[in-house]
Amino acid sequence: MGIIGTIFIGLIVGLVARFLKPGDDSMGWIMTILLGIGGSLAATYGGQALGIYQAGQAAGFVGAVVGAVILLVIYSLIKKS
Repeated sequence: MGIIGTIFIGLIVGLVARFLKPGDDSMGWIMTILLGIGGSLAATYGGQALGIYQAGQAAGFVGAVVGAVILLVIYSLIKKS
């Protein structure tokens, strides 16, 4: 997947994560894209560490959204303090 595809998937995953987590998450498009990409990476490497995914296997869409929601919760906790 190219860089444009990664950015697009990151945007979609970030938007879904922001939709699923209640509360005010005021962030721009760039942070939403980074949130989605980071969630996908967190789900991939976290899943490999837990034995859910094999080495070289990427997390699916649901895993990426779960990772993005976790990152969004961490982001909101850091932003509050």
